[in-house]
Amino acid sequence: MKVTKEQIYDALRAVVDPEVGFDVVSLGLIYDVAVDEANNAKVTMTLSTQSCPLHEMMVEWVRAGAESVEGVGEVEIDLVFEPMWNIDMAEDHVKEALGRF
Repeated sequence: MKVTKEQIYDALRAVVDPEVGFDVVSLGLIYDVAVDEANNAKVTMTLSTQSCPLHEMMVEWVRAGAESVEGVGEVEIDLVFEPMWNIDMAEDHVKEALGRF
């Protein structure tokens, strides 16, 4: 069974940033998901700030979310800070809730 990028994105919607109460996909913290022929996944993500106090926990929550997809193999997390995250990367409902509209 082929694991899809969309399945992993869906699973990552269950990973909530406890500081703001929104999932990492809606916040725009997930920059990309790639799945190879062996169903190994690479998730490219960022954090809202480089000094995020939940840095290690967020990375592990994202890894666990991706690993929860049936059939997924190894999961690699590529944590990047370029481009730097900003609220404009979030989905519209998040921006509205945080007063950015």
